Amino acid sequence: MGRLRKLRRHFAGVIVICWLCSACAQAESVLDDRRAAFRAAWPAAERGDWEPVAERQSLLADYVLWPDLKAAWLRAQLDTVDASEVRAFLEQYGDLQPARELRYRFALQLAADGRWPEYVDLYERHYRDLHVARLDCLAAQAGILSERPDEVVELAKSLWLVGRSQVEECDPVFDYLRGAGLLEGELTERRFELAISARQFSLARYLAKSLDDAWLERANRWIEAGRDPLAFLSADAGCNGSGEHRRQLLYALERLADSDARLARERWEQARDAHGFLPAETAKIARYLALSAAQQHLPEAFRLLGELEGDAADAYTRGWQVRAALLAHAWEDVIAAIRAMPADERRAQEWRYWLGLALRQSGRDSRGLPILTALAGERSYFGFLAADELGTPYAFAHATTPAVEDALDELGQIPALVRARELFYVGLESRGRSEWNDAVAGLDAGDKLQAALLAHRWGWHSQAIATVADIGHYNDLELRYPLPYADTFREAAEAANIRGSWAYGVARSESLFMADIRSHAGAVGLMQLMPATGRRTAAQLDLPWSGIATLTDPASSIRLGTTYLGNMLERFESNVVLATAAYNAGPEKVEEWLPAAQRLDARIWIENIPYTETREFVRRVLFSDAIFHWRLTGRTSRLSAALDTVRPAAATEELSPSAGGS
Repeated sequence: MGRLRKLRRHFAGVIVICWLCSACAQAESVLDDRRAAFRAAWPAAERGDWEPVAERQSLLADYVLWPDLKAAWLRAQLDTVDASEVRAFLEQYGDLQPARELRYRFALQLAADGRWPEYVDLYERHYRDLHVARLDCLAAQAGILSERPDEVVELAKSLWLVGRSQVEECDPVFDYLRGAGLLEGELTERRFELAISARQFSLARYLAKSLDDAWLERANRWIEAGRDPLAFLSADAGCNGSGEHRRQLLYALERLADSDARLARERWEQARDAHGFLPAETAKIARYLALSAAQQHLPEAFRLLGELEGDAADAYTRGWQVRAALLAHAWEDVIAAIRAMPADERRAQEWRYWLGLALRQSGRDSRGLPILTALAGERSYFGFLAADELGTPYAFAHATTPAVEDALDELGQIPALVRARELFYVGLESRGRSEWNDAVAGLDAGDKLQAALLAHRWGWHSQAIATVADIGHYNDLELRYPLPYADTFREAAEAANIRGSWAYGVARSESLFMADIRSHAGAVGLMQLMPATGRRTAAQLDLPWSGIATLTDPASSIRLGTTYLGNMLERFESNVVLATAAYNAGPEKVEEWLPAAQRLDARIWIENIPYTETREFVRRVLFSDAIFHWRLTGRTSRLSAALDTVRPAAATEELSPSAGGS
């Protein structure tokens, strides 16, 4: 009887579970239909066409992203729609992201329509203390029209006194100040000085035109110092012994040092005694010249950096002094420079690795081995290099995150996270990221960890990676190094004749697998290609090219990015290190950075990459490549296997038919 009762309970549970699964499947099917309807209606709503939305309203009216559709349509129709409809929407959905976007656009429309009392009311309630220049200038325009001069003048002065060009909405406000005679002297002179300090010399010249010829001459001298620094220094233009003239000379020296640190130092030595530079000015230019020498791989860099004193000798210059010693294979200098660092700097993995290696290279294994052994127990680029040096296993130390299903269920029902998930699923990932970040910001560490697991289950890997990083949870390599688009990566990497793990490393390092991301430099998509590079590579593959749409399509981005990686690998004679650097900084820059005469250890070449971003990118990609290879195969691929010595520039030009490239 007892056994039968247990069986009945078991089968009853199965029936309930099956019913729930059936209901869940049905609900998921409806949700898929709603997502499809949203995707179809969204472009029309953005154009201001409501008909495709109305046709699908039975599916969309109760969908969590309905407010986004309505807000998109209202934004497109702001010049014709009744303001009461906008206000009703803002009243109902005012806390949501689409309402905040609509409110901003509505404010601009009110100003464009000259409905100033309504604009001021909205501005006072939502924007007054946010310091948004466009909205502040419109508020000042409203003040001008309502004849509140005291208020307007104070606000207008604060908007005027910046060292950069302002938005065009500020022009009428500045015209008002000008008409009131307030820009004829002190205010314009103060803004001129701010523009000079910000190196906005074109703005300074524009401002000088309303002053006298002496101000215009000052602006022109700054422009000439930057445009042709050698000519400026040779002429010692307008030598007058003033503080500004000294600053112009220093600026010209910096610009010259960017291309020729040795010539700049020669010119500095000629100018130093003639102009009475202040100690702070001397220290500043000495630091700049020493760093330029190091980044241009000049042999005197180690000495110049060692001569810096006071604030000029900081963590950045100390690091470059070590790099200069590495470049010369001066192991005793490496040891001395690292040991001269403050204790907290010495603890960085970078300097622990190089100290341990330098001690071994100088015959002091008993001191170097413990340092490298400890470092080899850490999962990192330098930890893996230390393990390679010792021939020990990598410390992958993977630990799966335990799922707390009740917590996952609760998190999955938080409205803000539901909205974020749906924005991701319908292809509006950047909007979803914003909502996700707002939603998880208030969670404790335990809930954030479960939220990361939830995002991973959704396939939203960028948010899983970012969220575990936020709480310092680094041991779940499935969460941190996921394998999305596995078939696409495998096929594209095979076609490009490159390692799939390397392609994954580049994608993660470039975009965290965000398909729609755009960099400040203009790179787009999961593989972060510049549009011109994408277009050329698409032509190489005979792949249809639709501009940004092609780059934001994951499959196209992966194919283009892996092909371009393959191109770089061929151009740099199968040297993964150089190809990786070229992917980030461009092949022409990498060719500039090749050693002049002799082969160079790839580890030292990486350490001496002048661009911090590229240096860190190469380290990150090589480390990620090792992690992804382990995840894909279960086997270890040593970093050292990719660290071919770097040929000198002349040898590369002779041996590589593709040198000089596209």
